[in-house]
Amino acid sequence: MSYVNGLKCRECGREYPKDVLFVCEYCFGSLEVDYDYAKIKKSLTKESLKDRPKTMWRYAELLPIDKEPTVGLFSGFTPLLKANNLARVLGVRELYIKDDSVNHPTLSFKDRVVSVAISKAREFGFDTVACASTGNLANSVSSQAASCGLRAFIFIPADLEAGKVVASQIYNPNLIGIEGNYDEVNRLCSEIASKYRWAFVNINIRPYYAEGSKSMGYEIAEQLDWKLPRHIVVPSAGGSLITKLWKSFKELEKLGFVDKVNTKVYCAQGQGCAPIVTAIKEKSDVIRPVKPKTIAKSLAIGNPADGYYAVDTVRKSKGWAEEATDEEIVEAIKLLAKTEGIFTETAGGVTLAAAKKLIEQKVIPEDESIVVCITGNGLKTQEVVTKSLPKLTKIKPNLASFEEHIKNGDRQKIAENKVIEYYI
Repeated sequence: MSYVNGLKCRECGREYPKDVLFVCEYCFGSLEVDYDYAKIKKSLTKESLKDRPKTMWRYAELLPIDKEPTVGLFSGFTPLLKANNLARVLGVRELYIKDDSVNHPTLSFKDRVVSVAISKAREFGFDTVACASTGNLANSVSSQAASCGLRAFIFIPADLEAGKVVASQIYNPNLIGIEGNYDEVNRLCSEIASKYRWAFVNINIRPYYAEGSKSMGYEIAEQLDWKLPRHIVVPSAGGSLITKLWKSFKELEKLGFVDKVNTKVYCAQGQGCAPIVTAIKEKSDVIRPVKPKTIAKSLAIGNPADGYYAVDTVRKSKGWAEEATDEEIVEAIKLLAKTEGIFTETAGGVTLAAAKKLIEQKVIPEDESIVVCITGNGLKTQEVVTKSLPKLTKIKPNLASFEEHIKNGDRQKIAENKVIEYYI
């Protein structure tokens, strides 16, 4: 059963049918999915959720596909961890990590949006899917296209992290590196999308694709026993995730799952690519494009498609924004690892570094609930931290060598669980 009325312009409100559309032909505003909430309210209840699988598809009525999902069947419902160790370090009372670094199948939140996008592309009858990507999206489209036998064209900046390149190549898509930044890749893909009948997940079927991000918000609410956090810190690249998290909270309010939304939303970006943060801090409606220069390549979008809406979301929620330097990103990655045992990629480093600053600035109070969104896995961006890690301790494969190591005053390293390499 479909719960989707159609598409609606985010600017002028003009309505469109469920089709492969993404821009209003009257005002050129972007389109988003419009739902029949009265019908949803009759089907989706707290009681009905009890027997549903622990995946993002437990909220199927609020996702824009008309039939059963055909890919990403195990995506979503990632852990929401109460981060007591990290909370003590940051000096706050109640801190949670929403950990999409373990999302199925490719270890990032992009598995949510791609599950929706490719399921929808198959409903529309496409035999080829494509995307412009800074890495995580490339991995997910490659994987999920392979799982259902669709042809895939993946366009990425040629200088992407090696881990993310390999994590796309392994699925054998048509992977194409473009000698330029993401904005140049995206511009080329827009031209290709206008000529070829391919489902570009983040271009011509973007209205459906973007809705997958909402599942993260539903999960956070349910995992907190239907009490929304007072503060949530979200990484921003194109700006879509932050807007869809806010939409998910407002939908839950409309359906009676939560009380009136009073969550403050905070935008986090790398200092070398922070057009949304800059607009928020300058109290401007203008998103000035920038040339990215940050180690957080998954957030390196200098001209964010949903930048205006991200700014609007932060303002509506009475939140704020912060940026992180490359050094702060690396230190935050290491901090999360040594306090909570979570290895995040650079985007997560940005988010935690920004949260830390906001707490230190007293923008986020120490005695209210906070959620930090971790959106990708550190195994994909290992090169950014390798130089800042201690050298490997090496000993001979005998007890005498080990005891000599202890006697020489290396107790602290042992206590920190430093890896010891045994030679055979």
